[in-house]
Order: sequence, then C-alpha cells, then structure tokens
Amino acid sequence: MLTRNCLLLFLWFVFDKGSLSLVRPPGPPLSRSRLGKENPRSLAGSMRNGASGFQRVKRGWVWNQFFVLEEYMGSDPQYVGKLHTDLDKGESEVKYTLMGEGAGSIFTIDATTGDIHALRSLDREVKPYYTLRAQAVDIDTNRPLEPESEFVIKVQDINDNEPKFLEGPYTASVPEMSPVGTYVMQVTATDADDPTYGNSARVVYSILHGQPYFSVDPKTGIIRTALPNMDREVKEQYQVLIQAKDMGGQLGGLAGTTTINITLSDVNDNPPRFSKSFFHLRVPESSAVGFAVGRIKAHDLDIGKNAEVEYNVVPGDGDNMFDILTSEHNQEGIIILKRPLDYETKKAYTFKVDASNAHLDPRFHSLGAFKDTATVKINVLDVDEPPVFTKPSYEMDVYEDSPVGDIIGAVTAQDLDASNSPVRYSIDWKSDLDSYFDIDPVEGTISTNELLDREHIAQHNITIVATKLSNPVLTSRVAVTIHVLDVNEFSPELAIPYESFVCENAKVGQVIQTFSAKDQDLPQNGHKFSFKPSEKDINNKNFTIRDFGNNTAGIVTLQSGFRRRSQKIYFLPVVIQDSGYPVQSSTGILIIRVCGCESDGSLLTCSAEAIFLPVGLSTGALIAILLCIVILLVIVVLYVGLRRQNKKETLMTSKEDIRDNVIHYDDEGGGEEDTHAFDMGTLCNPKVIKEKLLKENRDLFRRDVKPETKTGKNQLPVSQDSADICNFINQRLKENDVDNSAPPYDSLATYAYEGEGSVAESLSSIESLVVDTNEDYDYLNEWGPRFKTLAGIFGEQSDTHIG
Repeated sequence: MLTRNCLLLFLWFVFDKGSLSLVRPPGPPLSRSRLGKENPRSLAGSMRNGASGFQRVKRGWVWNQFFVLEEYMGSDPQYVGKLHTDLDKGESEVKYTLMGEGAGSIFTIDATTGDIHALRSLDREVKPYYTLRAQAVDIDTNRPLEPESEFVIKVQDINDNEPKFLEGPYTASVPEMSPVGTYVMQVTATDADDPTYGNSARVVYSILHGQPYFSVDPKTGIIRTALPNMDREVKEQYQVLIQAKDMGGQLGGLAGTTTINITLSDVNDNPPRFSKSFFHLRVPESSAVGFAVGRIKAHDLDIGKNAEVEYNVVPGDGDNMFDILTSEHNQEGIIILKRPLDYETKKAYTFKVDASNAHLDPRFHSLGAFKDTATVKINVLDVDEPPVFTKPSYEMDVYEDSPVGDIIGAVTAQDLDASNSPVRYSIDWKSDLDSYFDIDPVEGTISTNELLDREHIAQHNITIVATKLSNPVLTSRVAVTIHVLDVNEFSPELAIPYESFVCENAKVGQVIQTFSAKDQDLPQNGHKFSFKPSEKDINNKNFTIRDFGNNTAGIVTLQSGFRRRSQKIYFLPVVIQDSGYPVQSSTGILIIRVCGCESDGSLLTCSAEAIFLPVGLSTGALIAILLCIVILLVIVVLYVGLRRQNKKETLMTSKEDIRDNVIHYDDEGGGEEDTHAFDMGTLCNPKVIKEKLLKENRDLFRRDVKPETKTGKNQLPVSQDSADICNFINQRLKENDVDNSAPPYDSLATYAYEGEGSVAESLSSIESLVVDTNEDYDYLNEWGPRFKTLAGIFGEQSDTHIG
C-alpha cells in the first residue's frame, strides 16, 4: 500500500512540474506561486508587456510531498515536503518561514533547507487538511524575497475506524405466518473513514445469528423473513445479530455488530376450543332473573382482540330460559337466568353453546370453522318457597262513609310446593297506621274498619302479607290500592266571584260573560254541571242564562240601550246543578255593571263621574273640552294679573309729583330689632335679582316718566354666605350715597330683606293691598323724616277714602 501511494505521489509531482510553469518577463525577479497555481501579479505583469513577451521559464517553487499519513507512529517527525526558491543559491542567504493552521505546533520548517515535518500524529477524522503559507526572506535583514505562497497539506486516510450502528440495539415486529421475504426493517452502519479513498468506508452487511429465520441484504442492510409460516404460538421472540464490515468485507477489514429483537405479532390463526365437551350445572328454583347460573370457557391460543370469544346458546331446550354473556376480564361465558324457574314444572334443561371469534382473518378460512360447541345441562334444585299471590298487585273500590265491616275485596295466595301448605293473611301495620282496614287471616277478604272520607284521603295503599303456615319464615307481599269513591255531598258553586259589565250600546242576544262552576266532590266520570235562571228571576227582562252544555254558561242580554243614569248595577241569580246522586244544586249571584264602551265594544269607563257626561262623547271630544277649559283658566289668570298691576300703579300717583320711588320686593322681615335673620339665602329676594339692572341712559333723568327701580352698575348681588347683616346694610347704603347716576329726587332703596321685630311691622306692598282702608296712618309722621314721604302717600289715600 505504501509503495503504491509513493508511486502515485511521484507521478503527480512530475506531471505538475512539467505542466505548470510561469512565464517571466524581462525585468525584476519572478514572483513565486503556490502549488498548482500561477501568481496573479506575475500574470498581470506579463499581460501588460503584451502577448509577444511570454516565454517559458523555470518554476519558482518545488514541493516534494503534500500528503501526510494519519496515525503516524514513528519516533522521528514525519517528513511532509520541501520548499525551494531559485533565489536560494545554497549560500545560506535565504530563510524559509511557515505560517497558517498548525504552523509551529503541528508542522515545522527547516529555515535553511525548506524541509517541512509533522511533529505529531494526525487524525483525518478530526481534521482532514491544513492550509498554510510559506515565504522566503533574507536571512540577515528578514526582508521578504518573495510574496507569501499558500499551500494545503492533506491528511492521507488509513482504515482506522470500524463501522458503527448508531441507533442499535433495534426492536422490530413482523406478523406470524408471513411469507418468505416479508420486510422486517432496515439497519445502517456508519464508517468514519474517507469514502473517497480506497475501500476503508465500503461496508458490507451479514447475519451472524438468526438464521435460518431471517436474512439481510449485504448492501442495503434490509432484513427480511427467510422461513414461511413462523408460528407465534410456537416461538414469539427472535434475536438476530447483524455484522457490518468495511474494506468491502475483505480479510483485514474492521467490523461492527448490532442486535435486533424481532417479535412475531399475533394473527387470528387459532379458533377457540372448549376444554371439555360437556358441562353440568345446578341452580335453585328460587333464583332471581339475572342470576349467574355458572361459567364455561373456550380457550384461544391467540392474544388481544384475536382471542376475543363470543358465546351463543343454540336454539333448543334452554334458549328461552337462559342466556350467555362474555366476561371482558377473562373471556369466560357466564350463563344468566332469563326467566323464573319452577322445580314443579321442569326439573332440568339441556342445551348447546357455541364459542367463536369476534374478529376473523379471511386468510385462514381454509383451515376450517373458527368455532367450537359444548353441551350444557342445568338441573333445577327444589326449594321451599313462600306463597305466591295470584296477581302481582290488586286494586279495589269502596264508597266513602261505607259502614264499618263492609267487605271491599279479597286477595289469594297459594303454596306451589308439593307440600301445598295452608296460607295465612295479614296487613302490614306500617302501611295502615290508622287501621282503616281489616283482613280475614284465612279467607283473605278485606273490609273497612273505620269510616272513610274521600275529601280527607282519596286513595289508600296497603300491603298484604301471606305467610306459609308450615314455615312462617317464608312470606310474600302484595300491594293493594283502595280507591275511595265519592258520594255526592257538596253543592256546586261558581268557579270564581264573577263581576261582569254590559255596554250601554249592547245589542239584544249578546253574550257578555262566560262562566263555569266547581265542586268539591270527585265523581268517577267527571263533573257535569247544568245552569239555568232562578225561578224567582224568571221574569227578568234584562238578562238571561244560556247553558252551553260543556260545563260552562253565558249571560245573554234581553234588551238594548242600558243607561247608567237609570241603573248602574244588576244582580243576576243563576242555579247550578251537578249530575251526582243525590243531585246537589246551589244559587250563585252574578254582578253586572253598566259601562260606557267604544263602538267596537271595548270598555271605556264604569266610574260614577262619567255618568253625567253627554252620551256618546268620544275620546277626542273629551280632550277638546279639557283643552278649552285650560285656555279659559289661562285667560282668567292673565286678567287678574293685569288688574293687580294697574292697582299698584295708582300708589305712585301724587298731586305734587314728588317722584318717590317705591321698590317692590315681595319679602317681609322682622324689622330693626331682628338679630337672628342672618341667613342670607332666606332673606334674598329672587325676583329682584332677576330684574333688569339698568335701563337706557336717556330714561334715567326724564321727569315726565315714572322712575323705575334704580340699581347701580356696580351693585353687587346679595351674598348668601355673609354672616353679618350690619356690614351688608352699610355697604348698600354707601353704594347709593356715592352713586353719581342717582335721580334728583327722593328714592327709596331696597336692601332685599327686613329685620325681625320692627315697630312699624311689615312694609310689604302685598299686605298693603289687603289692609283695612279705615286704618289711621298718622303714626308714620312720628317716625322721623325718612318716613315723611310714605306718611304723605298713605295720609292722602286715607283722606280720599274718608271723603
């Protein structure tokens, strides 16, 4: 192998040296190139000199070796190759340097000779090649003599890695009874050696253990079955050992192995089989329906759903009395009792049972029927049984208030055993706590023990116990329902208190009300009521009663034109009669009111106030009347307001035209002695605040126009938060004294409130209107100059009234 590799390297070296060369133009020394490539700078320089300037020259670099064997185990460093330049004349003037991957640590270069050696063993699987750079420099000045040249050292592969199964061990399954060549699975081994060099990574598969059951494809590693009809019931698990060998399986190649655990999966290739062909069972005759008589089992060698068994009773002796179910837990057949047994009627049953698979495989139908049959014999055991009633339950009827001791009915029970023992009867006291009934212990006849009232209890449910005289422990029970029938003892009555109405425009024969009745009695066939007018009211010309025949009746008008003014309410007696025995009847009173209605009969009003309205007025007419009344009220209010305002203006009239200005504020106070009126919100006059604060300037100083309330433009509203009344009055007084726009005549300024306890009492103009006209106002002259004008006004009016 080594000799062949060296020969190949030598041929490559000779071919490369003869085919790749550099053309050197005249001039400076030629730049060197790396292995197998031309130097771009030299080539560009050549091209600048023209095509005619090319000529063959000697190579600048020479490599003796560019491969290094991996896993080298020699004692000396492994020789890689040699670098050389034409500038090296052998006079030790050139020094070689090495740079790049592994330079100095893995690879070293002799600075004088250019020989490259590998310092340690290399692994191609770790790093397949290394890229380095070399340069020739002057040994004295270290000046580069040539540009750097790049070259690659490849690690030559050797077969040092065996194939490996990365995912082993493996698990696979294949159905039993599979034909030869059935695919099982595929395994793959990986070799880390170089697949492009030699046969180090060429893997071949073989089977070491597992024949003759399975085979493996040597190239693909696909495992297939090698034997037909492998039966899981014979052997289920197989272990196969697979080998992967490199070097194409040749001698000296490395190998790796893996294990494959192959399981044969089950198919339904086996029918169920009973362990014996005859089963003998016993069951007591007293067993209840649904009782498990016994178990039988058919065994199936398959597993899972292929072993599921279905059992069926073959039609014959026992298919009506017994059934068989499959236990999901252990696939046993459970024989179930379908009907009650009677030893005296039949003492044994014999029938066949089939066992078959629920899931069949059509590939194995040719093997025969996939079922098995067994015979089952069941003997009925005699048991001392309790008495048996002739009916599962009894129903009886009795009239209420029946005399004590009346026989209602009878129950019967008998002993079906061969001994035919006598039976004794009794009432379970828990079902008849009040002892309404009694029973004859020998005959079983039931009679009343108390008076029964249907309205109190309409149905009684009692339990009769039958005891076997020869064995008192054996008892039977039966339910008896006793219905208490109604005796017609209550009179019918109206279902509800009816209060009807009739329209004033009602027509003759019109049904104005439908009514029904109720009765506390409960006859078997239901209620049947009849209705008719009372004999005392047979001459009634207004209304009558019409019986509809369905337990309802109606009130029918006999005239038209009812008037509330004449009569508002009518009372109509009605006789109600039931169909019981004896017949019961009663008289009910129907109340009928006369009401106003629309033309379609809908109710308008039945109130007494509406009686005096004109007859026939519609809703629109009533609204128009109300609207007219409101308009009249508004006109009256406006008229009264204007009259009161004209009366106020007469107080301002004076022969001397003194132009006194009295302000209207509508509030009263307590006078100067009121020291508690500090609530500014109560004293404030809202009407004064809302009035206009200022009139046009041209009207302020006209003497031919009655002055209006003058409010300065700087006048502040009454503060509701003020707590000091004196400060407020002084402030208003000061504002009026300094007001330059005040008229040139006496004026009375309002302060929007008055004190409490004034000697002059209230100065309000409202009360002034209703004061006695004969009152003497001379005392105003004694109040000082501020009340002089006021005393003159009222004194003048007093003289006028006296005159």
